[in-house]
Amino acid sequence: MIRKTLIYPNYTLLLALCFASLSTLGQSRKYSNEFLAIGVGARALAMSNSVVASTNDVTAGYWNPAALNSNEADLDFAIMHANFFAGIAKYDYAGFAKKIDAQSSAAISIIRFGVDDIPNTTALIDAGGNINYDRVTTFSAADFAIIGSYAKKIKDKPFQVGGNVKIIHRKIGSFANSWGFGLDAAFQYQKENLKLAAVIRDASTTFNAWSYNIDQTTKDLLTQTGNEIPSNALEITNPKILLAASYQKQFSKKISAIGEIDFDISTDGPRNSLISNDRSALSIDPHAGLEIAYQKNIFLRMGLGNIQKSVDFEGKKYLSIQPNMGIGIKIKNMQIDYALTNIGNVSDVQYSNIFSIKMAIFNSI
Repeated sequence: MIRKTLIYPNYTLLLALCFASLSTLGQSRKYSNEFLAIGVGARALAMSNSVVASTNDVTAGYWNPAALNSNEADLDFAIMHANFFAGIAKYDYAGFAKKIDAQSSAAISIIRFGVDDIPNTTALIDAGGNINYDRVTTFSAADFAIIGSYAKKIKDKPFQVGGNVKIIHRKIGSFANSWGFGLDAAFQYQKENLKLAAVIRDASTTFNAWSYNIDQTTKDLLTQTGNEIPSNALEITNPKILLAASYQKQFSKKISAIGEIDFDISTDGPRNSLISNDRSALSIDPHAGLEIAYQKNIFLRMGLGNIQKSVDFEGKKYLSIQPNMGIGIKIKNMQIDYALTNIGNVSDVQYSNIFSIKMAIFNSI
């Protein structure tokens, strides 16, 4: 009984802090909709998300919609499930891509990132001051996104353009929820083995309209703990620019490699990025990846990313770099990919095992 008494009030405090953070809405926020920055596909995660230029399958709907036309399949499916932070958070992705004609393609991507079975202890203590564990319920805090993608080749030119329409739904139990909408724009250039890409995520700025449903008991708890009572407001996500370059090299009939370097340019204020300063709203995160293929059936991947300027407990500054790695196996039209990656803090080594599966169907158009 003592153990439970210590644990559940901590969840109550966590819930109160969650509401406190949401009360700052109504303006552009740093790290807004960050669940959409995690990435999809074990190939990408193994290469530290350095796939914006080289992606050529259904996951291009997420990474770079302009690259959808690089997909040789007429139908392409992909799914991914991952557990992060010792299984506390669950991340799910499903994608479907269809070649419309020789010049255009379309795709749909569905993403859910959530924490389930969170104890709600706001009613743990009844009006008489008695602790009653039967009054403890659970809820989920989850983020959802549906992304519709379209790509178009420019005739007789080495250019492709594309865009995304995003619908976002975020929900914290019955306490709060939001609906959002945003647009992405993408461009790709290819000349022989060189690919250059540019993606503007949230090009329209993405808007999330939050609404709250907080009972009087929870309001009293927030007041007693010194937290503000949140009100309906608008959350705005600033644009992010992704610049990428990849190059493919054929070493022999059986062995080839793809190397890529990306630069993620955030516009929501200074971050702990490799390139940033307090006087500029821009922060630049460089990251790179490498994929080595054997007979285009077996793949070895690695990447370096999440390069941050950090400070240790003694106040000394240092540079932290997150390595990632993975493999892939292609059997006929099916491909299974695996990644070993650390989604959390680079200073806290909590690597996750990520698997994804892709299936391609080829027909003549």
